[in-house]
Amino acid sequence: MGRRLNIEIKKRKALEEALKNKEIHFNRLLGEAQIMQAHLRHLTRQILMAQEEERKEISRELHDDIAQVLTAINVRLAALKLEASRNVKGLRGKIATTQRLVERSVEIVHRFARELRPALLDNLGLNAALRAYVQRFIKRSNISVRFTTVTAVEQLTNHKRTVLYRVAQEALTNVMRHANAKRASLTLKKVSGNIVMNVRDNGNAFDIGRILSSKKFKRLGLIGMRERLEMVGGTFTVKSVQGKGTLVQAIVPENAFKHGSNGGLK
Repeated sequence: MGRRLNIEIKKRKALEEALKNKEIHFNRLLGEAQIMQAHLRHLTRQILMAQEEERKEISRELHDDIAQVLTAINVRLAALKLEASRNVKGLRGKIATTQRLVERSVEIVHRFARELRPALLDNLGLNAALRAYVQRFIKRSNISVRFTTVTAVEQLTNHKRTVLYRVAQEALTNVMRHANAKRASLTLKKVSGNIVMNVRDNGNAFDIGRILSSKKFKRLGLIGMRERLEMVGGTFTVKSVQGKGTLVQAIVPENAFKHGSNGGLK
């Protein structure tokens, strides 16, 4: 009887030791997974910051170099058109057509530059940049957008204002592409020391959980918007209800103002 009891005790101790080792192994794997996840999030943020810098450089090149060259060509064509009126019949019309093409090219380049990095954002601030973007968005989408804001947003650092601009840009792009909405609103306000930005629409709702778990979720840019905000200590939420549309909310806390952290970008 005593021998059988000793064997049973040894078996239980062995089982307990095995379970303890498995728990240690599991905790180690969990710790490694958390570290890898943290590294991945850090890498994602670095990519977003590098992407913004790259956009800024491309925008500057498009505006300062390509657009100026096209404008010079356009001026030259205008001079040729005037000269052709005295010499070659039919040449005037051909030059006029070419001139219109160049004018269209200049506009495309300017639009491309604005989308990459709007000069208004750096020169006149977030409110001016968003107002101009909303005006272009209305013309392009035929969706009515009500825009309201406060001057307090201009106290944010350039990086924080850029984050809010990109989130608004992505959210309104989603409205145009996916919501089938007729109306939308973009609102910025200061609440209890936070800057709160809401983008609402009256379009089709969607299942947020299903979208996030789908391989195609990236087209909505939800992860990118969330990552951008978390880089500056902000929060990102999305609510979508059938019959009520979708609300995208971005909150930047008070400690993200100019007297606080600059977020790493000038």
